Amino acid sequence: MEGLWTPRGPGSALQALACMGVSLAAGWIAGFYGRSRWYILLAPVTFWVVLEVVRAGAQGPSVDAVRFTTFGMLALVTGRLPYAVLTLLPMAVGAAFGAGAARRRAGVRAARLPRYAGRAVTVLSAVVVAGVAVVVALPGRTAPVAGGGGVAELAGVSVNGHRFGVMIRGADAAAPVLLYVPGPPGGSEIGAMRRHLAGLEQRFVVATWDRRGGGKSFAAFEPTATLTTEDEVRSTVAMAEYLRERFRRDRVYLAAHSGGSMVGVLAVQRRPELFAAYIGIGQAVAPPAADAAQYQDTLAWARATGKAELARRLVELGPPPYGDGYSYEPMLTSEPKVYAYDHGPNSEGAGGFAESLGVPEYSLLDQAHVIGGLVDAYDLLYPRMQGIDLRRQVNRLDVPVYFAVGAHEVPVRVRLLSEWSDLLQAPHKETVTFATSGHRPQFEQPAEFVRFAERVLAETS
Repeated sequence: MEGLWTPRGPGSALQALACMGVSLAAGWIAGFYGRSRWYILLAPVTFWVVLEVVRAGAQGPSVDAVRFTTFGMLALVTGRLPYAVLTLLPMAVGAAFGAGAARRRAGVRAARLPRYAGRAVTVLSAVVVAGVAVVVALPGRTAPVAGGGGVAELAGVSVNGHRFGVMIRGADAAAPVLLYVPGPPGGSEIGAMRRHLAGLEQRFVVATWDRRGGGKSFAAFEPTATLTTEDEVRSTVAMAEYLRERFRRDRVYLAAHSGGSMVGVLAVQRRPELFAAYIGIGQAVAPPAADAAQYQDTLAWARATGKAELARRLVELGPPPYGDGYSYEPMLTSEPKVYAYDHGPNSEGAGGFAESLGVPEYSLLDQAHVIGGLVDAYDLLYPRMQGIDLRRQVNRLDVPVYFAVGAHEVPVRVRLLSEWSDLLQAPHKETVTFATSGHRPQFEQPAEFVRFAERVLAETS
């Protein structure tokens, strides 16, 4: 049942607690009617085998066969491991109590020492299960905005048929509203926004949205057949409409990063009347063209630096596009070395978004979903985005357009942006370069980005 209900594991604290409760009850029944302590092992093993069979139709690294690669290990640790803790441990404890109840009912008594030892282990395991339940139940929380007043909340927003997690923060609830769309499919940047961009909250009401499948929006993953670019665009439009209605604004500002920036552009193209201005950060333009050039750069770097295994793997794969996330892994994991630069002057270092996981806004379950959702959503959605080329699809935007580009951005991305910008017609069009940044200038140079955003506000309000 759980494999059908939550094939990737519980998406919320309520689902996790229900999952634990069902597993505990199933374990007790198995132990009681099996009348043997062997069911402490047999029940969880049987459950996991059935689970893998039931969810065999699900797609993504967290449910596919385990691979011993970076993506594979991330999927294992953030996907299967939490699911196992939330199901197998309670089931084993339930089976122990059930078997004990059956043995007492039958009048079977073991020798004193083994009996007491077994009870001690069972009670200790029950305490661990209770502790896990408490930790899982603890929600994320966000502190009041500096100076008090305003708005500071973690909200669940139902739009476009999905339930999304959104962090909304601003020193003045009457300030202009800025919707931030994170970069990768299944992206969640709540941690990075809290660590680096509190300055934006003084000028805007900032709504940081977890994209479908990521972080606080993990429960919105299924059904995966509808996880498409079109669905993402509709969700972006619907989120803008929600914010406009809630805060009674004629228009909202839209800032979108990397892969999310393609979704952002298409949303602005579709409904320009919703937006006061568009800010593209690390703007993506044409994934196939960008990836093809990055493939050649990575292969050349691997050969020049003696990375024979990487070069062999790239040649074996051939140039992109690919049909799954694992095939992009050699390029993605090599990118920081192929295009290396000094992160020392920056607020966010070379660790990128991984540096921002430990914030109170993320519950323990959210933190697993930030990575697990990213890996699965990338595997599913990125191959479906290969038909996008803004140079062909978007030659006009009816709002002011601003691009934030890191001086150390991957060169082909800068070139593609320049080509598209030359073709694009807009009321205002401007590209600003951030001197010490790469692909994440908003977090690498947050003070400069806040000043940039303030100027956008001044010029468009």
